[in-house]
This record gives sequence, structure tokens and C-alpha cells, in this order.
Amino acid sequence: MPLKIATLDNHCTMLSDQVLEDFLRQLRGVVIRENDPAYDNSRRVWNGMIDRYPAMIVCCAETSDVMATVKFARTHNLRVSVRGGGHNVAGKAVCDQGIVIDLGRMNSVEVDPEIPSVRVQAGARLADVDEKTRPLGMAVPVGVVSRTGVAGLTLHGGLGWLLRRDGLTVDNLLAMDVVTADGTLITASATEHPELFWALRGGGGNFGVVTSFEYRLRPVTSQVWFAAVLYPYDLAQKAIAFWRDYMATAPRELSSFCVLRGKPMQAAGQKIPRQPVVAFLACYSGPFEKGEEAIRPLREWATPVADFSGPKDYHLGVQRLFDKDYPPGRCYYWDSLFFDDLDATTINCIAAHAEQCVSSLSSVNIWALGGAMNHVPPSETAFGKRDCNFMVAVEANWEEAEGAPGNIAWAVDLVDALRPASRAGVYLNFPGAAAGKLSLVKGSYDGNFAKLQSIKKRYDPDNMWRGNFNILPECDG
Repeated sequence: MPLKIATLDNHCTMLSDQVLEDFLRQLRGVVIRENDPAYDNSRRVWNGMIDRYPAMIVCCAETSDVMATVKFARTHNLRVSVRGGGHNVAGKAVCDQGIVIDLGRMNSVEVDPEIPSVRVQAGARLADVDEKTRPLGMAVPVGVVSRTGVAGLTLHGGLGWLLRRDGLTVDNLLAMDVVTADGTLITASATEHPELFWALRGGGGNFGVVTSFEYRLRPVTSQVWFAAVLYPYDLAQKAIAFWRDYMATAPRELSSFCVLRGKPMQAAGQKIPRQPVVAFLACYSGPFEKGEEAIRPLREWATPVADFSGPKDYHLGVQRLFDKDYPPGRCYYWDSLFFDDLDATTINCIAAHAEQCVSSLSSVNIWALGGAMNHVPPSETAFGKRDCNFMVAVEANWEEAEGAPGNIAWAVDLVDALRPASRAGVYLNFPGAAAGKLSLVKGSYDGNFAKLQSIKKRYDPDNMWRGNFNILPECDG
């Protein structure tokens, strides 16, 4: 039957049976529509707060399906969004009444031990990459939850346990295959379409559909030293100050964040004390024999409530440690701010507001940046926050959709209180209000924004890829 579908100019059009049949004949993948039994499950994403109804979901089997769908959408001026394989906390992977290009079935991972590198399709998750790289004693510097999709994480930068040693995920990219707005497949690398390669390393989904990524592999010992130390919450301000000072001189092989949980939490099957805590979490990826000493100061700063530190398997332990804390269907609202330093006023503000969280599942996570991330010039990639030393991630997490107003208000209040002391913009994988504020998107790129607009004008002058944290073409900026 004919399909009513939204257009890019926010109107609707009807696609005839013949038009749809001609399109379907071009695909090897599956198309799901509203009357399909799989529709309700297919339209849902990891974040239970997102509830959108696309007119059509194209589950692509191969790159040719992506190309055909892009050409089809362009011919009919249709609204389109792109879905990878993982979280997408903002829910922008699914558009109302438009076409979703779903890459979840394109999830192969192929290792080349000679370079060494790994080619990863855009529907893969971090666990898929870890599975193939672990036998080689290698890893891609990616995120900290194994169910995260590689595509979204990479395109906005990528922070993880190897951050200070090996840089952002985008710093380890060698090439990307991209379907542009006219449905053409091209490769972006340092030698092919280098400006596009620059833009995609932090610029998000503004320039095309990335169908595969080639990453440089980094060596990782099978066992790493991991710190997980919990202290009483009434020591929060002193704990943050100590952790800040220690990370300023810590070895670059040590990546860490400080977690504030202002409400007691006792998860099933865990031995976490039922009281508010401030935690030091850290991963040492240098020589194994030096790791215990590297994390010792974090363990001995004061008398801990609990200490779960010790050697862990990097791929199967550290990378999966927090999976259980972020199940699909739970509600999530995350925001972020970058800081040059954490002064006493900022620390006190964080500690006071974190204690006021609505849900016991919520937390404030302070990431120590620096190391290899800071050694890349801000102009070398679209991701521009190279000289920042800390990122504060405000995570409002709760179970029932009805709890959204109070939990979001808590996160917004904390971010508003911290904003005057922070740098412009946000980390767009923890985007907060960036979906509706161009100033936050622009501020996220610092001095790189004008160049991004120029590249957008070249590769997507009609702004087909607008269902994201949108960078307008230069002529509209």
C-alpha cells in the first residue's frame, strides 16, 4: 500500500506501491514498515526515553543497500536518519515519519595483523572489536562500555581507558568508507579526501554515512592493573582535589575518572556498600609490573569503604565492567562540560549538586584528560578540545519514563551551575541540550567550526544530513 512519509522540508508525501517496489528490488537487506510485526521492536533504541515512529526502517545488509537508500531518499527529498549498532543516548538515530538507515546488520570486524589494523563495519559494537583483537594482544582505543556502537562513539571523538596513552578513538583512525549525500561511495583518509577525513574525526554524522572504519591497533597486555576504590561521600571535596593533583603527574599509561554517587545504591549480586560514595576508577595499560605502584596512591589516600582493585583482563574485564550499569530500556539524559582546571569553587559545586540527584542510578563522572589526547594540535582533527584537562559528565539515569522531569531538571541545574566556569560547548556523545542549541554545537568545535561549515557545504550543500547535531553549510552559517 502507498506510504506516507516526511520530507526534508517538514511536509509529507505519498510514495506509490510501484515506487516502493522499484526501491525494494534494489536491496539485499530488509525493509520494516509500521504494519510489520518487527516494527515496534526495531524502532526502539537503547535509551528508553526515546519513542519515535519512522515510516520505514531499512536494515542494510551491505554498502550497496546504503547507497541505494540514500539515492532513493534524495530523489524524493525524504527525511532520513542513520542508526549504528549501539547506544545513541540522544536518540537521533531514529527520525519520526522518515527513513531510518539501520546499519546494525553490517557488523563485521576484520583484523590485518601486518599493519596492524582492523576494519570495522559501522554496525559493530565495541565488544565485537575486542573479540577479534584480544587474541593478538591488541586493542582499539574506544569507550568504556562494550555495548557501545563504534560509529557514534568514533564520529564525536571517543574517550576511553587508553585515552591518555593512545589518544582519542579518532586519533587512531586510518581511513573510513563513506556514502555521501548523492549516494556515492568514497574513501576518506590522509591521502584521499583528506578534508573529509579531517571533518569526520569529531564532526559527527554531518557529512555522509560512514559504513566502515579502519583503525590502527595498539598493544595491550592481557592483564592490566585496575583501580576501583570507594570512599565515604563526606570526603568528596577532598577526594576530588587529591585525585586532580595526582592525575596531573600520573604516568600517561594511567587513565582515570572520579565518580560521585550521591544516593545509596545496592545492585543485585554486587558488594557495593549501601551509602553515598566517591570512587576512583583507573586503568594502567603500561608494563604490568609497574601497574600496582601506579594505582597505589588512589587506594591508600584514605580509609576506603571498599576496594575492588587488582589485575583484570583488559578486553573481557575492564571493557565490560560497566555493561550491567547501562541496560537497554532504562532512561538516560547525559550532559557534559570541559574544564581547564578544577578549582575549589567548581569542586564544591559538583559535590553539592551530585548529592541532590533524584535517582540512585545517577552519577557525576569527572574524566582526567591530558596525555596523548593533548599532544595532538587542536587544528589536526575536527575534535577541538585538545588542551582541556578535565571533562565532567553528568549522567541522569532512571527506570521509569514518568521520572523524566525531575531527573532531567537535576542534570540541567548542575550543568547550569557549572557552565560559567567551563569551556564552551559539550562532548557530543554526552550532548545534553545540544540538540536544540546551535551555540553548544558550535562551541564544541572551538576554532574548527568555520572549516567544518566549509566542508559541509562541499559534501552536503543541501544539508541532507540534518538529523544530528547539525553543522549548517557555510552559506547558512
